[in-house]
Amino acid sequence: MAHDDHDHDHAHPHDHPHDHDAHSELGEMDLRVRALESVLAEKGYIDPAALDVLIDTYQTKIGPRNGARVVARAWVDPGFHDWLQRDATAAIASLGFTGRQGEHMVAVFNDDSQHHMVVCTLCSCYPWPVLGLPPTWYKSAPYRSRAVRDPRGVLAEFGVQLPPGKAIRVWDSTAELRYLVVPQRPAGTEGWSEEQLAELVTRDSMIGTGLPRQPGAAPCAT
Repeated sequence: MAHDDHDHDHAHPHDHPHDHDAHSELGEMDLRVRALESVLAEKGYIDPAALDVLIDTYQTKIGPRNGARVVARAWVDPGFHDWLQRDATAAIASLGFTGRQGEHMVAVFNDDSQHHMVVCTLCSCYPWPVLGLPPTWYKSAPYRSRAVRDPRGVLAEFGVQLPPGKAIRVWDSTAELRYLVVPQRPAGTEGWSEEQLAELVTRDSMIGTGLPRQPGAAPCAT
């Protein structure tokens, strides 16, 4: 089973501005999807209400909450941390988070010397059971290409400034393997409960395009 990963120790020049929002091609795709949904609903092949419930489940109930619980457990439980390193699929499943798009998981751990970042260069493979629906920018062509060529520049555009000597490793998701980044636990959280820690874990920090919230920071969507 082949997959690529890339090591980057320094920044490369920007090729094109990186837009985290939908591009024109994605807007066109959204229109096509909506048109297809309308046709399928008219023919009775799908139930729009059921589809709305499914989408809401992944966006608001699963979202990044499952992944945040996995990360928080790894932060407080050394045994679970080691299990997550050895067999992420089984460790994540033990918390009840399993299903399609998450059958084969690998957890990669940020530390003082290395930062991990996830992309899917061929399409948009993403661990739905732990992170919910992929954000629009994750599926965009600019992110998929530039994350490999210029990861430090892409991170800067997300507001993430890493120390100059910190290496960046980019993991390319495939249909066979999907990755979960385990960010570093924020300082000043000694004695915090697992539930409190989970509130600091953002979706972007588990993709590698962000960092966990710091204690006292206002909640945010990602």
